[in-house]
Amino acid sequence: MNQKPKANKKPKSTPHFYGIHAVHALLTVRPQDALALFIQSYDDTHHNSEQQQIIDLAKSMGVSVQTAHKDRLTELCGSSQHQGVVLSARLRAMGGNDDLDEFLGQENCTFLVLDQITDPHNFGACLRTASALGVSAVITPKHQSVGLTPTVVKVSVGGAESVAVLAVTNLARTLDKLKNAGVFVFGTALDETALPLHQCDFSGKVAVIMGSEGKGMRRLTQEYCDTLVYIPMSDNPNRPQSLNVSVATGMVLYEVMRQRAV
Repeated sequence: MNQKPKANKKPKSTPHFYGIHAVHALLTVRPQDALALFIQSYDDTHHNSEQQQIIDLAKSMGVSVQTAHKDRLTELCGSSQHQGVVLSARLRAMGGNDDLDEFLGQENCTFLVLDQITDPHNFGACLRTASALGVSAVITPKHQSVGLTPTVVKVSVGGAESVAVLAVTNLARTLDKLKNAGVFVFGTALDETALPLHQCDFSGKVAVIMGSEGKGMRRLTQEYCDTLVYIPMSDNPNRPQSLNVSVATGMVLYEVMRQRAV
């Protein structure tokens, strides 16, 4: 019997990262993953100082530097917000459950758990905040999560390269491991049993769970929380009924770090 020939699989294209801060951070943190830098060509102006710094950095790392018109850069990265720099590079490899022990050994480790955040702008903004406020590691499900896409990296403004991101297969099992290691787990939810953010004690080892943009935390995830918290808001009836997940993440993490700085 003649076998049907297998269809050739289309090779995966190399992602293109874009934006001044994102490209500079990638070249600084993991230059071994950079393949080629594309810089916007100008007819009557020179590259600005930030672009020139990236060019010099890429050349010092042995990365190919090419010029291209603005529209070509937009075509490469799929966005007009490239700021004149686009970098072809391999995706950053995320850690996993086996890497947790490295962070659990820290005296006051802080984990940000993002439960099924699928919007790249929200995910990137959360990574930016996590990096700025000293989070030990960000934990996210391997599936039903956006991952470290070029858009996420751009929005994070370098944060995606400077904070550890762990993608785990089973979030419930990971939360159980955190609790067994002495990590106190807080979950954000509009629940009658939730405490106001400022009344919570965020000392010691803690994990903060932020739920998805639409539905919040999943029921199973909520079952692993030691305490549910909410962000008090104005009692004005005309106010918005909820906050963007990246904004809420910033507010919760700021309170965590504020308490620890006292």
